[in-house]
Amino acid sequence: MIPSVAAVILDVNDRILLQDKSGEPWSLPAGMIEPGESPSKAVIRETEEETGLIVTPIRLLGVFGGEHFRYVYPNGDQVEYTVILMRCSIVHDTGVIAESETKSLDYFDKDSMPELALPYPKEVLFNELAPTQIQ
Repeated sequence: MIPSVAAVILDVNDRILLQDKSGEPWSLPAGMIEPGESPSKAVIRETEEETGLIVTPIRLLGVFGGEHFRYVYPNGDQVEYTVILMRCSIVHDTGVIAESETKSLDYFDKDSMPELALPYPKEVLFNELAPTQIQ
C-alpha cells in the first residue's frame, strides 16, 4: 500500500499532459509521498522530477485506490496505490527532466489519449468536478 499523488495538467485547449515511461503504459506525472512530506509538496516534487515543470496544485479532484489501482512494474514489483489526484497549473518550465525513465511527454485530448497505467475516470481528468481547494 503506497500513498501517492498524481498531477492533472491541462493546456489552453483542455488537453492533458501525459508521461510516456520506458517499458510502461502512459501515465500522469505521479509518485509516492515521501515520509514527512505533504501531498501538495509531493505533487510539486514528482511533477518537476518527471516533467521539468514547476506546478502549483489548485484543486483536489479525488482520491482513488483499491484493487483497480494495483500495479505490477516490469521488474515484477507489485504495489497498490492510494492516489490523491490534483489539478495543477504550470508556474515555470525548467527544461530539465530529472527522471531517467521519462521517455517523452505529450498532450492528448479526451478522445485520443492512450490507455493509462491506472484507471482514472476521464470525466474527472477533463472536468473540474471537485470544488475542494488545495491548501
